[in-house]
Amino acid sequence: MARVRLSVAERREELLRAAVEQIEVRGVSAVRIADVAAVLGVSNALVLYHFSSKEKLVAAAFAYAAEADLAHLRKLMSRRTSAVRRLRAAVRWYAPTGQAKGWRLWIEGWASSLRDPVLREVAADLDQRWKAELAEVIDEGAAAGEFRCDDPMSVAWRLTALLDGLAVQMTSYAGPLSRATMLRWTEQALARELGIDHEVLTA
Repeated sequence: MARVRLSVAERREELLRAAVEQIEVRGVSAVRIADVAAVLGVSNALVLYHFSSKEKLVAAAFAYAAEADLAHLRKLMSRRTSAVRRLRAAVRWYAPTGQAKGWRLWIEGWASSLRDPVLREVAADLDQRWKAELAEVIDEGAAAGEFRCDDPMSVAWRLTALLDGLAVQMTSYAGPLSRATMLRWTEQALARELGIDHEVLTA
């Protein structure tokens, strides 16, 4: 069957989705241009036409995944409800879930960014934008009198550091910690940072 002719933007997005999937399956170091091409039934040359090297394809794939994650976070943060409820929803969504594919992707990215400056820039940008989104809602909740917080950005840093650390533990070492326990810990940490009771957070 003949392939449907895609626009440049549609083809690029198709390639990025395939690259994300292949990175999740194979890892950054092992994934090849040929793997992405094969899963879509296209030539290596077509992939290289859109992304002139594997390094550029990988960095673009991580940026693509990052934008999708940020879009979902912004959706959670824009709900018409209290800042406490929005923060709890964000923390529960961000929190690792064992062998979740999304966390495998980001752990791969963190490791590879140690040697790849382009990928490091993508990961650092995502990290700062995540913290900024959380800090904005924390500031909003404090201004509304839901809780007290003099330094929203520091709270965002501590929360994301906890979540990232748990993600590495749960994704790398499946079994020792249940998702329920991990979620309870993250909610307790959020409650402490906001100076409210855990029961208020989960009400």
